Amino acid sequence: MLKRAICVAAIGALALGAAACSSSGGSGGTSGGSTSLQSVSMMVGGIDKQIYLPYQLAQSLGFYKKYGVKMTLSTESAGVGAEDAMASGNVDMAGAWYIHTIDFQSKGKDVIDLVQLSGAPGEREMCSTNSGVHSAADFKGKTLGVTDLGSGTDELTQFLAAQKGISRKQYNTQAVGAGATAIAAIQRNTAQCVMTTQPTVGALESKHLAYSALDLATTSGATAALGGAWPAAGVLANASWVNSHKKAAQGVVDALVATMHWIATHSAADIANALPQQFVSNATITKAQYIAGLAADKGQFLPDGIMPAGGPKTIYAMEKLIGVDVSKVTLANTFTNSYAVAANKLEGFTTTTTPAGPTG
Repeated sequence: MLKRAICVAAIGALALGAAACSSSGGSGGTSGGSTSLQSVSMMVGGIDKQIYLPYQLAQSLGFYKKYGVKMTLSTESAGVGAEDAMASGNVDMAGAWYIHTIDFQSKGKDVIDLVQLSGAPGEREMCSTNSGVHSAADFKGKTLGVTDLGSGTDELTQFLAAQKGISRKQYNTQAVGAGATAIAAIQRNTAQCVMTTQPTVGALESKHLAYSALDLATTSGATAALGGAWPAAGVLANASWVNSHKKAAQGVVDALVATMHWIATHSAADIANALPQQFVSNATITKAQYIAGLAADKGQFLPDGIMPAGGPKTIYAMEKLIGVDVSKVTLANTFTNSYAVAANKLEGFTTTTTPAGPTG
């Protein structure tokens, strides 16, 4: 998996390095193909992960530019979370999980989710063939790999264990990242299970190193394991930035909603062909494996960018159960559907969900 910053300056072109990705856009500009483009920067929590593919796909398809945005994408590096980079102002937006809005607001930081791209975490609890783990009830005494301590996968692991009455003192967590580092943790038995996504899932299965003990990758699997719809990948931004860059924010959402409809109407192979080839074929995965994994888990992606009904309440309850102080959190302020509703209307798409959250 790529562990270095990737800034995308034009469609399909990747400039590798730690280049700063700052915004110069104001609140002007228009969407729908204007020649006056808004400059926006977004850091993604692992740009080559399948769960986060819409952000790069929108770039590859030319949709950001179509809707008036000059987008600079980057991927988080070790020790720098995308959501933290956004909250500190290093980038304008974060391609990250909705759950972080609740975490931030519990600490008094006004961060909002502008568009929801997936209705499931896209993760699987991959356990080594001799681990004996088949549900969260078997976590006791195990070392469990997460992408990073304090990450969304860490919180998910805590929640799964807590549901089975297992306290955090009864298992260990270890930061293993994804890709080669997660695979190595299983190979060396430094972790008996890792919570990870495609394409790492496919690589572990093809090497016969691990099996899927818990399915959080599909909407049905996530609902069964987590007790309801679990919105994951979205676009997060400081509310102050959104309020001063409404046209730029709308352009980004227009581009991503168009991308989600494109995903819904194209095959896994079509999607793989549109992505940078180093994402879909590399040292850990073949293109055929990538496509197979995407075909299996493609249902996690939402076609219209609308927050699933009841999803925020499910995550709020989870955060409360694992000990997050949510007394300062107002769910209606953690997300908005207004930009996604406008994006669907622009393209003539219909939605079944009415607007929720603040109007932005």
